[in-house]
Amino acid sequence: MDNSKIGQHISEQFNIELEDIRNKVLTMGGLVERQIELAVEAFTKGDIELAELVIKQDNQVDALEMAIDLECTQILALRQPTAFDLRLLITVIKIIHEIERIGDKAECVAEMAIQLAGVQNNKFPHYELEHMAGLVKGMLHDALDAFARMTIENVSSITERDDNVDREYDNIVRQLITRMMEDPRNITRTLDVLWTVRALERIGDLACYICEHLVYMIKGEDVRHLSQAELENKVKAAR
Repeated sequence: MDNSKIGQHISEQFNIELEDIRNKVLTMGGLVERQIELAVEAFTKGDIELAELVIKQDNQVDALEMAIDLECTQILALRQPTAFDLRLLITVIKIIHEIERIGDKAECVAEMAIQLAGVQNNKFPHYELEHMAGLVKGMLHDALDAFARMTIENVSSITERDDNVDREYDNIVRQLITRMMEDPRNITRTLDVLWTVRALERIGDLACYICEHLVYMIKGEDVRHLSQAELENKVKAAR
């Protein structure tokens, strides 16, 4: 990890506290990445046991969120940080909220896997769903990597990928609508699949939000609601 922005304080204990928080965020992120992977596998294979594991793991994610949030709050109260340190702690609080929401989406996929276990067949767009899951998981991984390295160099390339996710989502939705039109008896199950695909699409959005929080941490500028072109200009100006 790049410690150029952490580890320059008079208090060595403060350095340790900040590094500990960053490591816990990455641990939480890694757990959620695994949740996504297992949830999609459970869904495509109809594996109830695997889906239940994903649901249980959500308790670990929630516990980490609360622990990190408490640690940040205590540092804010006791250390009264300024400048980058203050933005780092504020950003961490925002990022762990996004990660927790991603975990909830993975849990949603797992719950749908249980609900649809034994009734799925080859007419469901499993390949497309797995491909879309790979895209959003890659976005999350790279966003967490940017946080670990304390850089926004690749932020715009990460957020650009959300367009690919949206196209995948639209394609799968069209397939599902066609399936419902061909046989109305499939409507209920197909809607469940649609909710699963929607959960994955939202993970891509949440990964973008993490990137936006990183820009605030590095540059001190709020880039939420900016267009892709405006975000790219902000990132270029920071290099």
